[in-house]
Parts: sequence; structure tokens; C-alpha cells
Amino acid sequence: MSRIVSLLPAATEFVCALGARDELVGVSHECDEPASVATLPRLTRSAIGGAAGSRGIDEAVRATAARGLPLFELDAARLRALAPDVVIAQELCEVCAVSLDDVRAALGDRIGRETALVALAPTRLDEVLADARRIAEAIGRERECAALLDSLRGRIAEVGRRAVSAWERPRTVTVEWLDPVMLGGTWMPELVEIAGGEPVGAAAGEKAPQPTPLELEGLDAEAVVLKPCGLGLADALAELAVARRTLPLGRWPALARGRVVVADGSRHFNRPGPRIVDSLELLAAALHPDLFADFARRHAADFRRVAADGSVVR
Repeated sequence: MSRIVSLLPAATEFVCALGARDELVGVSHECDEPASVATLPRLTRSAIGGAAGSRGIDEAVRATAARGLPLFELDAARLRALAPDVVIAQELCEVCAVSLDDVRAALGDRIGRETALVALAPTRLDEVLADARRIAEAIGRERECAALLDSLRGRIAEVGRRAVSAWERPRTVTVEWLDPVMLGGTWMPELVEIAGGEPVGAAAGEKAPQPTPLELEGLDAEAVVLKPCGLGLADALAELAVARRTLPLGRWPALARGRVVVADGSRHFNRPGPRIVDSLELLAAALHPDLFADFARRHAADFRRVAADGSVVR
């Protein structure tokens, strides 16, 4: 058995989906799925404290970065004391998890001798699935990975097959952050296409673009998914007033059509692990509720619709 440290929630979920939960010896402070990982040592913590709201969090992040300080702190001594065989970290997003440089510094000359360091940086859907294989190879779970990927790819294909029968493909905007406005790039445009929408405002594989108010107006969105990165559903719903101020919701056709959805941006969409397929199913239900009522029921706890009058409904 390997001794595994995962410093990324998505990687923790992949490790557990591969049947290696009992080999985890440490995780990040953000790892919360499955629930059993709550008993494991937490090796990181946020350095920005109690900042709240889109603008407050953004300002705290920018102020910390301007001072040249890390956004996340790593317990290097505890990491070394755990003597891991495999450490999984990321190099995609500086504001999402502890930096790869900090992990390298903490492990020092253990890397390549006692410890394998797996660095993840997916920007496309295929790369998310490929990360499952990379993790599996590092921890000796290749056979389990083949079964997991067959299941995930089958579910993706099923969404695409059903979405073909949609009578329209709504122009869809996915929103990564609300103040300042950032749109969902990376794998999000691919998910929109598979779910039966036309992604607008962002291209697959690119990091979150920050459009101007005029550019936002021109997107003419017929469907909108608000899924602020790292915010649970309750916190995302609390940001609706911000969305009304920073987005042209009243002028986009989406609101009148009842196709504005607020979703859990912590559990879904922004976590490139096995639940990326749950996110696709949720998105399909948001875009085509008539075709994907079963998915709407399955993921009902993780999203809410905004009615044309601005009220929140299930």
C-alpha cells in the first residue's frame, strides 16, 4: 500500500473513487468528499482569513499577492513527518490551492527518491479524465481506473446522446466569479456543448476571461449558470444581488425564459475530479429541464432556478 497525500480536493475524490481511501494519510483543508476524509490530517490553510463576498475575497487575494505572500500555507514539517510515497498537487490556479513551488520546497530531496510528486493542471475535459489515469499509475490502481473511466465516459456520452434531441441550443454563459466578473473557461465550454448549449464569452481550454460590461451585454445570453468558484449553494445565492449589479441579467433573454441557474460552485464545475460528470448532468438539467428531469431531481440539492421576477425557485 502507498502512503498518499492529496493537496487538491479533486485529486482526493479521484483517489477515493479508485478505491484507495485507506491509503490517504493527509489532505488539504478544502478536501471534503467523501465525508470520511474529514478525519485525516489537514496540511494546508487559507492565508486570507475571513474575507467574504465576491468583492471582499477578490480584494483580499489581490492584496495578499501584492505583498508577495502565498494565498495558502502548507504545514511543511507535518508533510515530511507523514513520509508520503505519493503527493498530489496542482499547478493550474494560484488562488485554488497551495502552490507547487511550496510543495517542492517542503519535500526537498525526497522528490524522486522517497516521494513521487504528481502535479495536475487540466484545462480540458479529456485532461481531467487523463488525470485519473496519472493518479492511478502513481498509486498502482490502473485496473480500477479503467473501470472508473469507462463509467465516466459512458455517462458523458449518454448526456450528449440525449441532448441531440433538444429543439434549440441556447446561447449559454457560465459565470466563474461575480465581482469582478469572470466567465467559465477551461472545460466549461465543452460541458456546455455536450449538454446541448452554445457556449459564448469563453473558449475551451482558456482561463477565465474578464469581459467588459459592453462585451457582457453583447453576449445576449439565453441561459446563464452562476457558479462562483469555491462558494457553496447558500453563499452563491447570497451573491444574487451582486450578480444583478455586475451582469446585465435584466437585459439578457435568459431571465425571461427562466434559464438563470445558481449552482454550488464548490462541489461542482470548478472541481476537476470525478464529479465533473455530475456537473455535466446538472448543466444539462439547467439548459433543458424537459429532457433531463431525472438529472434535475438527482442534483436538486445543488442548484436553484431564478424566476423571471427574480425570485429563487427549486
